[in-house]
Amino acid sequence: MNAFDVFLSRANAILWHDAVLFILMGVGILFTIWSGFSQYRALTHGVAAVRGKYDHKGDPGAISHFQALSAALSATVGLGNIGGVALAIALGGPGAVFWMWMIGIVGMALKTTEVTLAMIYRNVDEPDNPHGGPMWVVSRGLAKRHPSLAGVGMVIAMIFCATLLISTITGGNMFQAWNVGLLTENYFGIPAQATGIVLAILVGLVIIGGIKRIGSVAGRLVPVMCLLYLVAATYVLVMRADELPGVMKLIVVSAFSPTEAQGAFLGGTVAMAFMFGMKRAFFSNEAGQGSAPIAHSAAKTKEPVREGVIAGLEPFIDTIVVCTLTAFVILASGAWNRSAEAVFAEGTEPVAVAPGEWSLETTPAPRKTREEARITGDWRPGEHVFAVLRIGEGDGSALHRLRGQIDLDENDELVLTWETLASAETPVLHQPGLFREYPGAMLTSYAFDRVLPGLGGFLVPIAAWLFAISTMISWSYYGEQGVVFMMGKRFVLPYQIIYCVLIIVACSGWITTDAQLDNLIGFGTGVMLFANIPIMLIFGHEAMKAYKDYIRRLDAGEMHPHKATSMLDLVHGKEGDDDPENGK
Repeated sequence: MNAFDVFLSRANAILWHDAVLFILMGVGILFTIWSGFSQYRALTHGVAAVRGKYDHKGDPGAISHFQALSAALSATVGLGNIGGVALAIALGGPGAVFWMWMIGIVGMALKTTEVTLAMIYRNVDEPDNPHGGPMWVVSRGLAKRHPSLAGVGMVIAMIFCATLLISTITGGNMFQAWNVGLLTENYFGIPAQATGIVLAILVGLVIIGGIKRIGSVAGRLVPVMCLLYLVAATYVLVMRADELPGVMKLIVVSAFSPTEAQGAFLGGTVAMAFMFGMKRAFFSNEAGQGSAPIAHSAAKTKEPVREGVIAGLEPFIDTIVVCTLTAFVILASGAWNRSAEAVFAEGTEPVAVAPGEWSLETTPAPRKTREEARITGDWRPGEHVFAVLRIGEGDGSALHRLRGQIDLDENDELVLTWETLASAETPVLHQPGLFREYPGAMLTSYAFDRVLPGLGGFLVPIAAWLFAISTMISWSYYGEQGVVFMMGKRFVLPYQIIYCVLIIVACSGWITTDAQLDNLIGFGTGVMLFANIPIMLIFGHEAMKAYKDYIRRLDAGEMHPHKATSMLDLVHGKEGDDDPENGK
């Protein structure tokens, strides 16, 4: 493990300490109760508002409610739903899915609150190019309370913008690009670096156009990619319908009791399920991060709460719907606890290569089982594999992955080469099987292939390209708003160039394992939550006051909805009724 991985690992230990997770969950429950369960309003009134029933052309803003929701969803519904869920299950077990659901539910209240605040304090000096987000909330909000607090507000705003840029670089950019590069190289043999160059060009062409182009592209991409993924996942679940009751039981039971080691899964505790489920859910739906408010602040509306209620739909769509589909596919297919792809030769055991260092000898790659060869084909050079080693005996034993790679020797024969494992005790081979490494979205793709060979190779790379591009263009806008707030518009173009270069860097092959991937995106998500949650708590009462007043007026019939806008007009950002008295 290099110094950067060590730093990320130690930082994540602090950012995602158990106490922090309980605080985050507690804040979500607080706003759920305080708002009177705003989740219900998101699923009812939010849907009506998205359909344009309360729109009119006189409102300030740059994009429609639908486009704002699409832009925010394009940042959340992405590789986190494909690769992030796979990471949660691979590291935390099936119980992680249960805790993802819990964050999805309370996340709806968090999103409603943070977006409402952003709309209250957004900057509409340029009506066609509004700016908003937690940095505007804290800087304007504290200055409004007392002029002497203006400097404090600006410092906190700058800290938030710094965390925003960290998350933009890690989860919003590099995580997406890395997954696409890996999938494309694995299935089509195209070097990941080439994929990175193409991605950088495509993203660059969109983000230079600003939020209107981003909203337009997102409004087209998000419905298509969600429908494509929904259809394929539904097919898999229909084919494995008999497994679904067992999957539901497994998720709930594993959330509250340890999961034993099975096949490729090394076992998981309740704490692991809780931690990885919450980490990946917060990363996927971005509730409480403060990112989505930046996109929603561009929406055309005079009612801050209306946009907040619409934003409450995001965690439901992202986590309760899309993430659940991915989780069910992985669990019902058996990909998470799969059997070994091949069996070692008899007598294979770890050998000492240095004091306290153990490895396996370089040997010819064993032939895959017939079933695995049917699903994924034969071994290919460069594929990452692992063996499961056991250190200790009985209840005190621990399982570890010894990672290796399929290489070519001087005779162009496939051989296994291995890394080393540090241990004061002599490890033994826990089972004689050789497993292929499926980090991130690769596990989801493999899960589809287990049900219908070739489906994962077709669906997941296409979905990954669509999801990644949409996510990267939205996150580029988030980072851009942070740059504008901190340094001004003249730094936007240099930022955009750096953003695109980092896409290529992410595809250079320096990430190889689930743990590295988890550390990278966990760090980006964690620092934003640390910066934004205090802002929400400081100003939350303002959001709740505005929310309850809005709901009172809605229930009193003071707002007059008009006919819903057609889907085609929604996609193109056209407003509904032109009467300014309607929709208020």
